[in-house]
This record gives sequence, C-alpha cells and structure tokens, in this order.
Amino acid sequence: MPNDDSLKISVLASSSSGNATYIETPKHRVLVDAGLSGIKIKRAMDSIGKDITKVDSLFVTHEHTDHIQGVGVLARRYGLSVYANQKTWEAMLPKIGKISEDQINVFNHNKVMSLDDLDVESFAVSHDAIDPQFYKFYHNGKEFVILTDTGYVSDRVQKTIENADGYLMECNHDVEMLREGFYPWPLKQRILSEKGHLSNEDGAHTLMDVIGNKTKQIFLGHLSHENNTKTAAREEVTQVLEDHDFGVGSDFKINDTDPAIADPLIDL
Repeated sequence: MPNDDSLKISVLASSSSGNATYIETPKHRVLVDAGLSGIKIKRAMDSIGKDITKVDSLFVTHEHTDHIQGVGVLARRYGLSVYANQKTWEAMLPKIGKISEDQINVFNHNKVMSLDDLDVESFAVSHDAIDPQFYKFYHNGKEFVILTDTGYVSDRVQKTIENADGYLMECNHDVEMLREGFYPWPLKQRILSEKGHLSNEDGAHTLMDVIGNKTKQIFLGHLSHENNTKTAAREEVTQVLEDHDFGVGSDFKINDTDPAIADPLIDL
C-alpha cells in the first residue's frame, strides 16, 4: 500500500451506459458502482496501474444496470464486501446472481460508517430507482462526493456535500439537445423530471451552491451519449461558474469523464 496518506480517486467510467469510480486510502481500496462488465472494470484498473485483486469493498448507489452490471461478477471473483441499502439489495439481488451472505452489507441512507481510515456518509437522492443513495468519502481531512443520478438536489443534500475537496457531479444532458432529439416524449419527461437527471445547467448551479474554499477537483459525469457532449457540458458549466466569479482553472480544475477511458489517478 502507498506510504503517503492521501485520498486518491479515479473515475474509471462515467456515462449513461456504465459507471464505476475507484477510491484509495492507505488501508482501503474501494469501488463505487460497477456498471460495466467485470473484465472492462479490470482493464480500467490496469490502465491506472492498480490491481483489482486489492480492492476490498464496493458501494452501490442504486439498482440500474449502468451501476450494477459487474457487481455480481466482481463480488464472486474477488471476494468484495458489497454495501447498499436494504431496498436496493432487494431490487439488485435478482439481477446480480448469488453472492455469499457474508459479502452482503446493509448501509442505509443518511448514515455514516467507518472503514479504518475511510469514513463514508450516505445520502438519499431523487431518482427513479427503488431507494437511490450516493456517498461522501472522508479521509485525512479530505472529502470526495459522488452525485450522478438525481432529478434535483434538496437542501439537505446540498448541506451534506458543501465544500468538499472533489466532486463527481452529474451533467447528464443538454436540455435543448434532449428536447430536439429522437427520444420519445415520455422518456424526455422522465429525464427532465424531479426523479430524472441533472442537466448541464442543473449541475452547474448545484456546483455554484456547494463549491467552497477546499474544492480543487470537479469531474463532470454521467453524460448521455445521445443528448450531450463533453464540450457542451464543460463549456456550460465553465460559463455559469465564471459568470458568477468562480475561479475556474485557478481555484479548481474541471475534468471530463469518459465511458471507456479511465481518468488518471489523482490525489485530492
């Protein structure tokens, strides 16, 4: 394990088709979601120079396929401890196949748990899953927040995630691209609803509300293949933040994410 005491992160994949994030402390190596096949997640880990056999824990946000596709395979193959809330477990188990009972850990929302040098806080969000939740990770004074599937951000969530060192923030769609695209109207309505996804503009305004003096790294995540581009997301978020006098590029960095190429491992 590393000698330094930093909180390390890599967004292994983030899009409407598959999501996985790697987080490392000196004592723990964890994944958040496994929405790609097991082999693709292993290859993503290899690409950042990390051994998937060293991962010990997997935190699941909700039961949609783009977040759980590889959960069963990884749990069985590498003996991972898997954490999700009770309702998510009930919805997820029929989809992921049998795993050992001692790997099943119930972690309900609005709780804090400790894994040695890593504290994890869960918080409920508004999405069209059975009981979705996301996570804030704490280590050695550093905080990293993942929030990629929600139709809106409540005051409670905003307060929970304020002034973190790093964010993986949803920027799912460009509203005009979605409205003018080929999706059927009921699907457009679902995406735009309070149980859907944050748009580029929504993500930008959420960041405006939560960025603090500690914030150094922002990842724009869960982009739709059909209704967004990296350029559109980055330009809109940058413009909104700069219009409100935030120091994009000086106080903090905005990073793209990709469906198939892992972001380099960074220290927060």
